[in-house]
Amino acid sequence: MYFLDVILPIPLQRAFTYHITKAEAKFLKPGMRVAVPFGKSKIYTALAYKIHNNPPTAYEPKTIHQILDESPIVKDLQLKHWEWIASYYMCSLGEVMRAAMPNAFILESETIISKNEKVDIKDSELKDDEFLIYEALHHQSSLKIQDVISILDKKRVFPVINGLVEKGILHLQEELYEKYQPKLVRYVKLHSYHKSEEKLQELLEILGRAPKQREVILTLFTLEASEPKPIKVSELVQKSGTSASIVKALIDKNILEEYHIKTDRIQFEGDGNMASKLLSEAQKTAFDEVEGIFKTKSVALLHGVTSSGKTEIYVQLIQKQLEQQKQVLYLLPEIALTTQLVQRLQDYFGEKVAVFHSRYSGHERVEVWYNMLNNSEKAQVIIGARSSLLLPFYNLGLIIVDEEHEQSYKQFDPAPRYHARDAAIVLSNMHGAKTLLGSATPSLETYFNASQGKYGLVELNTRYNNVVMPDIELVDLADKYKRKRMKGHFSDRLIDEMTETLEQGFQIILFQNRRGFSPIVECTTCGTSPQCPNCDVSLTYHQYRDQLRCHYCGYNSVMLKSCQACGNQTLDTKGFGTEQIEEEVKILFPEKKVARMDLDTTRGKYGFEKIITNFEQREVDILVGTQMLTKGLDFRHVKLVGIMNADNLLNFPDFRAHERSYQLMAQVSGRAGRTDIRGKVLIQSYNPHHNILQQVSTNAYKVMYAEQMNDRHNYKYPPVYRLIKITFKHKDYNRVNLAADWFAKSLRHVFKANILGPEFPPVSRIRNLYLKNILIKIPQNQSLVKTKEAIKKIEVSFNAVKDFRAVRVIINVDNY
Repeated sequence: MYFLDVILPIPLQRAFTYHITKAEAKFLKPGMRVAVPFGKSKIYTALAYKIHNNPPTAYEPKTIHQILDESPIVKDLQLKHWEWIASYYMCSLGEVMRAAMPNAFILESETIISKNEKVDIKDSELKDDEFLIYEALHHQSSLKIQDVISILDKKRVFPVINGLVEKGILHLQEELYEKYQPKLVRYVKLHSYHKSEEKLQELLEILGRAPKQREVILTLFTLEASEPKPIKVSELVQKSGTSASIVKALIDKNILEEYHIKTDRIQFEGDGNMASKLLSEAQKTAFDEVEGIFKTKSVALLHGVTSSGKTEIYVQLIQKQLEQQKQVLYLLPEIALTTQLVQRLQDYFGEKVAVFHSRYSGHERVEVWYNMLNNSEKAQVIIGARSSLLLPFYNLGLIIVDEEHEQSYKQFDPAPRYHARDAAIVLSNMHGAKTLLGSATPSLETYFNASQGKYGLVELNTRYNNVVMPDIELVDLADKYKRKRMKGHFSDRLIDEMTETLEQGFQIILFQNRRGFSPIVECTTCGTSPQCPNCDVSLTYHQYRDQLRCHYCGYNSVMLKSCQACGNQTLDTKGFGTEQIEEEVKILFPEKKVARMDLDTTRGKYGFEKIITNFEQREVDILVGTQMLTKGLDFRHVKLVGIMNADNLLNFPDFRAHERSYQLMAQVSGRAGRTDIRGKVLIQSYNPHHNILQQVSTNAYKVMYAEQMNDRHNYKYPPVYRLIKITFKHKDYNRVNLAADWFAKSLRHVFKANILGPEFPPVSRIRNLYLKNILIKIPQNQSLVKTKEAIKKIEVSFNAVKDFRAVRVIINVDNY
């Protein structure tokens, strides 16, 4: 008897076992995909995990449906890394598999509905919805679930279908379908029959009566003569100035022969042989220091001020790995950054660069995956956001984590809730590779590890070409409002500086970390503001669509004309977002081009590219944006950066608020004055004497670090203590309360101290679910593994209580 354990792409606590034949056991290897039945009628794509001879005791194993791969598509080391993520971040292997594999790999079973021909039914016996489906099946033999949804024009169609199945009118069956389709490009060549001299003469005489067809053939000869490469149908149509139908006619007559070649969806542009720049003295020293650290340690932190040329050091390190035939993974926190960087790296390394992130379609991701599996030339340097960690690496030599302090490296929903920086360090250890963390404002944890000697530390304190750090000035908003020196949200200082910068022909970046027009709409008569019906937040006003939107669940409604409470037409907006700043700038500088970069303007696949390119080519004078602008973008002509309001960053209910504010403001300031002319940064605040603002204005990272570390010691927060956050979700307020209290009591019973909560978060209801949090602090001498085991045990007994079964428990390890 042979059995196969598989990983299913659903949150199961353990692998599921299936029965296989001896021949299958010989053929199958871990990492191959198999289609398996699961539950009553579902078919899933699962991943082969272990082959053994021990039958499961709790259930009768089913047999597998079919084997989907000839060879493994997931590597052994990759599986090991997934196992580490699942155990460290307390989730299931299936969830890691779901996050790692492109959707196109996880075939879905599609339910097909067909009519039972043996049953005769009177129309009058059917309800309206049932009749519509029954009627549709008269016209076509089968329907898919998606078709039924569009026929009935509603989402919940299963009750209707189940009703019809129970009456015996419908049959259901499951069909697996392959999602990935390679991209084929049509090419043509002259049919071999016409290749000889006399046949060719004959052909041209015949075509004398069809001048357009003759033109196509002559163009084909010209193209073939000019360069010996296959000729695309599209190219032939364009060059000959005819239409596709004429080429088709020639193919139908067997004069031309068509064939297809499989190509990658993402084509590389650029020559890839640009010589890397010469490093400056400071960069050369830093490069040598990094090399030196890698001889003894596997992780190094490169702490270089903004615009110090960290990327050029990375390029040299990548070059070195490629010479040793090793792969490099270059992690970036934000898709916006990849657009600028890909261009730069492709100029250096040509086709060896592959890109992987969530704005790519499923098919494009599959192509990157296959290129990496086969260790092709096209995937030696992989640039990507956090999910690119989970790819099948062949021979990894170096991982670069750029802007390592960014919170975008942490996945919050859905599971696995991993932190890409930490998971990268583990991955590079498994491969025996090195990790380089780079940042101008390292996170406290990383800097702490470096100062403890766990990581090597390299510092770059001068900007490239010795460009001077920008001059940072704090503007006191309270004083400006008192003296009536404000125009909208702009102080007279900011307007003066903007006017001067624009007159000199430079560009400006304005930073405001709120999108939309204004976060609060309030009635001036009774003080009521429109709230989201599903969440505990007020709706944000978006002017360009004239609607109110919730940024948590996506609910939207038309902007109200009068107050819903008192009926007066006295609605006023409070606070301001990027849209309002954009509008005010247009009024202040009507002849200048203004653009906005936030989640609303970069929805499409190329949203980032368009805005960044326009700004680089100076088609835009003033760019307004949220924190997308802060990260590592390199704009040559920006002289002024304005931070519209620093206070909403500082007064945030989070133990990292001050560290984050410092990082954000220092990063945004770093976009100014990256060439010979000194940049200027204006920070508007009601509290310019705040420590963090003073530290930003003097670039005092170490002072900030010492002060924040002192707080972390006193209040027992990371990196001194570790954190695990447990969130409870349910639509019933009382049940969430009871569940969280029960869990907290059990935790206190085991751990005695260091349990905070349960507490409601600032936004305590999202999508009609109430949330409550418990925070567990783990001192350095307490075993992390034993702590997690204790939490798991409590969770098992929690789920055994009938009342709590419906409450969702989300465990988030290192939730910061």
